[in-house]
Amino acid sequence: MDFGTGSTSSSFPSTTFGYTYDVFLSFRGEDTRNNFVGHLYTALDNKGIYTFKDDEKLQRGTIIKSELFKAIEESRFAVVILSKDYASSSWCLIELAKIIECMEKTGLTVLPVFHYVDPSDVRHLRGFLKKAFAEHSVRFKDKKDEVKNWRAALVKVAEIAGWDLRDSSKYVTNQSIQGT
Repeated sequence: MDFGTGSTSSSFPSTTFGYTYDVFLSFRGEDTRNNFVGHLYTALDNKGIYTFKDDEKLQRGTIIKSELFKAIEESRFAVVILSKDYASSSWCLIELAKIIECMEKTGLTVLPVFHYVDPSDVRHLRGFLKKAFAEHSVRFKDKKDEVKNWRAALVKVAEIAGWDLRDSSKYVTNQSIQGT
């Protein structure tokens, strides 16, 4: 697991508020790990923001699941990077359901990032999302309530104001433009 090497943020140290992490990153590794998530994690770490990012080398299992759930519970913010393949991963959806549960029960702040997906497609489960849930319904036919919970969590996160990266040009900083 990659827990971040920087100290906690000097303006809002997590430990002051009883949190272990400032940020928990939820993402589909195949889509975003080596580009957007890698850059975001580095930027957060460089600013001293203590961030939990699941390591791609970990094998999924009960112990890992409980560690990740604990990390979600011990975070101030959850940044959910919704990419094209996010909903195809049952693990991402399990994680998202836990994030939404913590948002509702403990006040976890959730910040969605729509990584080249239309927020309204996520909200209405259209296109690739409809296909992913059709596959989940078949694969998890004995767990209909869990699939229903995943669907509700995805719709709920899509209703939160977040960042739509389809027009990433508006996120270019002045420093990038000036070449500094």
